[in-house]
Amino acid sequence: MTGMMTNRELMLTLGRAGREAAKVLALAPTRQKNDALMAMAAKIRRSAGDILSENARDLENAKAKDMKASFVDRLTLNEARLEAMAKGLEEIAALPDPVGQVMAQWTRPNGLAFSRVRVPIGVIGIIFESRPNVTADAGGLCLKSGNAAILRGGSDSFHSSGAIIACLQRGLDTAGLPRTAIQMVPNADRDCVGLMLEGLGGTLDLIVPRGGKSLVARVQADARIPVFSHLEGICHVYVDKAADLEMAKRVVLNAKMRRTGVCGSAETVLIDRAAAEKNLKPIIATLIDAGCEVRGDKAAQEADPRVKPATQEDWSTEYLDAIISMKLVDGVDEAMAHIAHHGSQHTDSIITEDASTAERFLAQVDSAIVLHNASTQFADGGEFGFGAEIGIATGKLHARGPVGVEQLTTFKYQVRGSGQTRP
Repeated sequence: MTGMMTNRELMLTLGRAGREAAKVLALAPTRQKNDALMAMAAKIRRSAGDILSENARDLENAKAKDMKASFVDRLTLNEARLEAMAKGLEEIAALPDPVGQVMAQWTRPNGLAFSRVRVPIGVIGIIFESRPNVTADAGGLCLKSGNAAILRGGSDSFHSSGAIIACLQRGLDTAGLPRTAIQMVPNADRDCVGLMLEGLGGTLDLIVPRGGKSLVARVQADARIPVFSHLEGICHVYVDKAADLEMAKRVVLNAKMRRTGVCGSAETVLIDRAAAEKNLKPIIATLIDAGCEVRGDKAAQEADPRVKPATQEDWSTEYLDAIISMKLVDGVDEAMAHIAHHGSQHTDSIITEDASTAERFLAQVDSAIVLHNASTQFADGGEFGFGAEIGIATGKLHARGPVGVEQLTTFKYQVRGSGQTRP
């Protein structure tokens, strides 16, 4: 509770304030939104000491709980990460404003003129865990797309997120926009998440979860309003018989080892049996020599004694670690069948010099992102030219892939007439 207010009353108050702010943001001119974003970036730079002090409190609590090193790393802020956060807001300001864009126009024989126009979604709830930078990314993206944001960070990043929110709200003040355009749930009570999933009395239009499998699974199961999310990133690289070996080694290594804990990290390598003699052993060696554990089928184990046996569960596991599974397949059809059965419709790549095989893979693999001769680690809004992203969506309705400012809008039809009536 906050004061004498129950959590339900508190959350409904946040929702109503967000709804009122969303009305203002929907009509705010681009320059005013950009001024707010630039002021936010400046406030973060000027408040670096305060933010790092609050982050130190979170880190002290995390270490007292004996959190894993990878978790502590995600939680940690430093001067470089704060600068990246500020630059991220400036990059969002530089993006085209999607609000008001005319997507299509046409005139009917009766003289009615139709326009399909981008408009904000409304009030967006973002539920996230340990990464405090999500606070700035999510707040900035929602603002640029004309949406109000209600942020519920994890208890582990509570103090860091609060310090960042203060900078964002001061930026809103500077530009003359309501500070309730970006709000943070002011406590870490778990029942506040449940209240957000209910929709806050009809004031919340969309939920975006950013976190681990258990959080996303709960949101997907319990939400009564639309959700943008992905449950897992079980990403594949298929090395075709027509692949260039040097390219395949380079791409597979990057897809797995550039950052093992991101959702676009490759978890399975499929190798065409027709070229296994040429490709299998060198690709295994490239991964193991870089510190990656390889769990493979019988052929992979025979190719390199360092390969550990893969279990059936390995083909459906998101490791988020320096571990990868590997097996031989009989060409692109079996590769696509494996991906359809074990994948998560996130990101999958083919390495081949055969253009027709590549086009089949691109057309038939039913994932949000499908690549040819490129690393799965390009599953990132910045790499798509979207600026920052609020997450990756693997659903098929409205948004798919990186969710940036454009994906945080919907549209309306504006119809202009001159007195027409329908016969």
